Amino acid sequence: MEEIKFIDLFCGIGGFRQAMDEACKENDIIPNCVFSSDIDPACQYTYEVNFGEFPFGDITKIDEKNIPDHDILFAGFPCQPFSIIGQRKGFEDTRGTLFFDIARILKHKQPKAFILENVKQLVGHNSGKTLKTILLTLKELGYHVQYAVLNALDYGLPQKRERVIIVGHRGPILFSFPPPKRPFKPLSEILEKKVDEKHFVSDYILKKRQTKHKSAYSPSIWHENKAGNICSYPYSCALRSGASYNYLLVNGQRRLTPREMFRLQGFPDTYKIIANDGQARKQAGNAVPVNLVKAVILRLLPYIAKTANMKSILQEYYSLL
Repeated sequence: MEEIKFIDLFCGIGGFRQAMDEACKENDIIPNCVFSSDIDPACQYTYEVNFGEFPFGDITKIDEKNIPDHDILFAGFPCQPFSIIGQRKGFEDTRGTLFFDIARILKHKQPKAFILENVKQLVGHNSGKTLKTILLTLKELGYHVQYAVLNALDYGLPQKRERVIIVGHRGPILFSFPPPKRPFKPLSEILEKKVDEKHFVSDYILKKRQTKHKSAYSPSIWHENKAGNICSYPYSCALRSGASYNYLLVNGQRRLTPREMFRLQGFPDTYKIIANDGQARKQAGNAVPVNLVKAVILRLLPYIAKTANMKSILQEYYSLL
């Protein structure tokens, strides 16, 4: 079978790697992660338990020359303001940011393709100048680049989680982002049947929530915004690592369990959760939705693999026009 090498930057708990492993398995391709990196020790340990390797640490301190050759680069990178953004200096404009570390690796290693992920707010960040500089930089490095805002709800997960996905490839190809495919998995397949009492809210919070809101759905996940307004849906609003402890409540009664949060992100039940509840909540809230990036990988993979069936790719592409 053919092997495809990839690197996993800002890997967190391995959402990209899980998606790549699943996508390759469906296509009889051997996925080979030759390098991974994350600065969070708890994420590093979780990653090691599940994938058998301990990620390198701070990427800013790793020389790009020491990173192995690879076919695809994955990165769910943090977004910080660019100090001299708007000067249209491309690569130089990104210095001092974590995106610069992606750019310098791409510049030196020149992989066939990359997939980057970020919050949807990147599109409007600094009046759109941040994304404009990122795209300019990637194009200057020799890549054909496309981006889209995709929602995990459209790829089988019962979670409204919108993310910017940036795809780049060295040669001109007929790549297009995967079309939405609903319905998403019902909450009944996500929620655990037996839940520890520690996850249930106090009588005070329960009464307060149920006085303010009546849900039209069952089961449902109730969401309280910063203004105290409550709404509920047959899916979850986006998991957030820094949200209040009672930000999302199942049927207005209890918090999500770690396993439920990981399921909402597309991780299979075979994925091992080794962190405590608080740390697991943080890890799930920062993770990339597996189903979403897997759908993108499946669209890109045939162009990277030497065994690609180009006839079927062309037929699928033209059917979407």
